[in-house]
Parts: sequence; C-alpha cells; structure tokens
Amino acid sequence: MDADLNIAQTSSRPSFSKLFSIKSLSSRDILIFTATFIVLVGALITVIQLQPAFEQLHLERINTFWGRLLVYVSIALLAFKISFLGFIFFLRLKYRPVQSVSNEKLPVLTVIVPAYNEGKLVWKTLHSLAGSHYPEHKVQIISIDDGSQDDTWAWMQKAKRELGDRLSIFQQPKNMGKRHALYRGFKLGTGDVFVTVDSDSIVKTDTLRNLVSPFTVDSKCGAVAGNVRVLNNEKAMIPRMLNVSFAFSFEFIRSAQSQLGSVLCTPGALAAYRRDAVLNCLEDWMHQTFMGKTTDIGEDRAMTNMILKQGMHVRFQSNAVVLTNIPERYKNLYKMFIRWERSNVRENIKMSKFAFTNYREESKVGPRILLLNQWIKVVFAYPFMILMLIFIVLYPVLFISSTLVSILVFSSIPALFYAKSYNVGESLWMYCYSLFYTFSLFWITPYAIATASRRGWLTRDLPKKV
Repeated sequence: MDADLNIAQTSSRPSFSKLFSIKSLSSRDILIFTATFIVLVGALITVIQLQPAFEQLHLERINTFWGRLLVYVSIALLAFKISFLGFIFFLRLKYRPVQSVSNEKLPVLTVIVPAYNEGKLVWKTLHSLAGSHYPEHKVQIISIDDGSQDDTWAWMQKAKRELGDRLSIFQQPKNMGKRHALYRGFKLGTGDVFVTVDSDSIVKTDTLRNLVSPFTVDSKCGAVAGNVRVLNNEKAMIPRMLNVSFAFSFEFIRSAQSQLGSVLCTPGALAAYRRDAVLNCLEDWMHQTFMGKTTDIGEDRAMTNMILKQGMHVRFQSNAVVLTNIPERYKNLYKMFIRWERSNVRENIKMSKFAFTNYREESKVGPRILLLNQWIKVVFAYPFMILMLIFIVLYPVLFISSTLVSILVFSSIPALFYAKSYNVGESLWMYCYSLFYTFSLFWITPYAIATASRRGWLTRDLPKKV
C-alpha cells in the first residue's frame, strides 16, 4: 500500500508524527534560511542606522493633513491588530478539542468525496476513509466523479471492487462543478451527519470519530471544521512553507474562533455538517448567486455562513487531522489564493447581512469582531497597495527595510507557535513564506476584489503522468 496511505492508517502517534519529526536540515534548507535571515537582520540594522531619516519623514508627515491622517490611521490599525491578536491568544488558551465519544454515541455518517481529474489520489482518499476506526455499519461513503477527463473513474471503480458495499460511486453526466457533486451527495446521503472530504486528501484513522464528536455533546453544533495539514510538505518549497502557515491558521486562529462557536470557514478538505442544518439551507446554497451570476466557488465558506445564520455553532477539532495536497508551483498557488479571496469577499458581504442582527441567542460580539478583522483586510487592500507603490518610488530604502523588519517581528508569532507545537527547524519556513507572500502575492487581495464576480475554479487541470 502507498506510503501516504500508510501514514494515515497507522493509528499510533509516533508513526504519524514522522510527518513532523525533527530532521537535520539539508544544505539547501540551510542556504535558504541563512539568506532569509541575512536579509531580515540586515534590514533591522538598516532601520536602526536610518533612524534620523525615519524621524525626518515622520516630521514631514505630521505637518500635513494627509500625513497626520496616515499616521493616525496606521496607529489605529496597529492597535487593533495587536488587540485582535491578544483576543485570539486568550481564546486559544481556553481551547480544548472534544475527545472522541464511545461507539454507541457516534452518529451515523455519510462521507461525500467529490472528484475531478484526481487519478490515483481518489483511490488513496477512499481507502483512508474505509480504514477509519469508526463502526462500519455507521458509515456510508459516497464518491462522485464530476466528469473527469482522466482515469479518475477507473480508480474509483477499483476502490469499489476492493471496498464492496462500503462504497457507492456515481458519475456526473458532464463536469458540472464541485458544488453540484456535493449537492448530489447531500441528496443521496442517509446519515445524521454529512462529512465532506476532498479527493486529494488522506485522513488519520481516528479523524472521523474525532471530527463528529462535538455533535454529540453540543446540540446546537451545526458544523465542524477539520484540521488541515499539508500532505506533500516534503516535495517542494511552497508546500513546506504552507505547512507551517496552515498549522497557525488552523490550530491557532480556528481554535480561537471555535471558542466563540464561530469558525468562519469549514474547509473543503475536511468538514462535517449536521444533516438538518444542511437541509435547511441546501437549495439556497445550491442556487446561490453573486452580482446576478451563479456561484461556483467558495462552497465551503458559503455553507458555513448559512449554518451560522441559523444561529448554530461552528466548531474546530484540532484532533481531526486531514493531509491534503497543495500546489507546488507559483502559478497554481496564486490561482488557488485568488479563488479563496474571491470567496472571502463574497461571503464577507453575505455574513455582514446577518452578523449585526439578533441571529443567535449567545453573545454576538466575538463573531462581529472576527468579521471586522476580515473587512479590514478587504477595505484597506487598495489604499495599502497605492501607498506601497508611492513609498517604493519616493523612499525605496526606508520602505523596504521597514517592511522587512515588520516581517521579522510578525512572522515570529506563527514561527514560535509551530516551534512549540512541532519543531524549530521547520518553523523557520514561516519567515521565508512571509517574504514570499509579501513580495510576490501582495496583489492577490486587490485583484480578487476587482474580479470578485468572476466564475471559475482556476486550478482544475489534468494530473501529471508519473
């Protein structure tokens, strides 16, 4: 059996932790980290030496209306961000995942796996699900081929022959999009809880039972987000960087959101939904539009929003781990980010329509703060980009050096979190990722705002032949 699948099917923590074990750094890693810190520390020294120039620039700003406005807005935003991080940190300290309940209390599941041009990966996904430590009579696995142009259907048929009645497979008449495939799965599902898993993802053996346990202890829990980690994190630089970023995004940010019962997005790679909550909004979700056009992206964030709107809780389970493949090349990465950001813009608008109403019984302050933080990124995307271009032209050394120092400071937060949770060596990728994002992906949010109404998955290509 494949190594990726063996990783997930081994239940003991030592075997699974091989993915995150401390390893001696390769010569390439050492070179990359050395270059990164030469740049960042060099910028810090430059900023210290250029203090008179920074003070002079500050005096020039403070003597004009626009300059004062810029200073005050910058201070206000910095104060909000620091306060927000403190708020998140406080919530994170209180977070504890729900421990797995007994087999008798586990709900009946329908696991839905939509697939498009995944090749052998879908076979690995289905086998990892079938290998879960979950009562077989309580699991219905459905996989739907969304009109693939490769051998995905053949691999699904192979899985069906091997797994028998535990797996049901279906084909769409043509490629209709992930939302249509999930819709068909929701309609076919008979479980009390629907679990959605991407067809390029591998689950741990205890993932399913950990994922759905919150439904048994919280009657108002409508959805649960899984903990997404990178499967191909040793194959290329981009996955290695994102593996650290994902750990912070899920295990720090979403765990804090979970304390408020308001995780903003249940990821497509692994999520669970209470059946009744899905059926209450299924038709609206399926026929969702934005600016008069049918929506074909952001199905995970949209479903999360509609469940939150019902006044139900959305939780995060750090002990429900899924390993998923992510892009290894820049082009595929920025396309994925564009899709995510377009969805964020759309769903921030949707959430704003109910977040300030009396949509749930519990306190609504926390969810509103989370939404406000989302909007700040969107609202200031263009002003920051314009200011960046102006400062690069007028004060290139001051701007670049101060930006690099900011990266050094703020990247240390997720880096320290990862170092404490996993290992120090891999945590250094966070600094590399921040540099990479700041100077090569800064345009994603402004572009996504300008093109928020566009359709298209962007990254659905044929898999490469091995």
